[in-house]
Amino acid sequence: MVFDVKRFFGKEDSNDYVEIDLDSAEEQQENKIAVKPFTLKSFDDIQDILSSMRNGYTIAVIDIKPLKTKDLIELKRSVSKIKKTVDALEGNIAGFGDNIIIATPKFAEIHKTQKPKQNPEEKTSDFLN
Repeated sequence: MVFDVKRFFGKEDSNDYVEIDLDSAEEQQENKIAVKPFTLKSFDDIQDILSSMRNGYTIAVIDIKPLKTKDLIELKRSVSKIKKTVDALEGNIAGFGDNIIIATPKFAEIHKTQKPKQNPEEKTSDFLN
């Protein structure tokens, strides 16, 4: 959309124009990144998580403790489904502590630290003592 500022202010003899792109303001507002908390109480709760992830601008912080205490098989099934969707979207998924999972779209990266590998001899010595 082109808006003639000079004519608006009563100066019609000038050829200077200011271009205002109204569509870009709406797109910028829609493309905000949201960090959303979710609680996984049953397998059905993953639908909200997956739809938010498919949106492409949501980082999901998922509390799995309620389902973990209730049904481990359903928890594994739920986490597997979330992981498959995140992988299809080229995102990242990681666990934080025992009860939190973070899932991100492809533009965000989760920094994962690797635990040092134990020497196999150290493991056997632990059993001997």
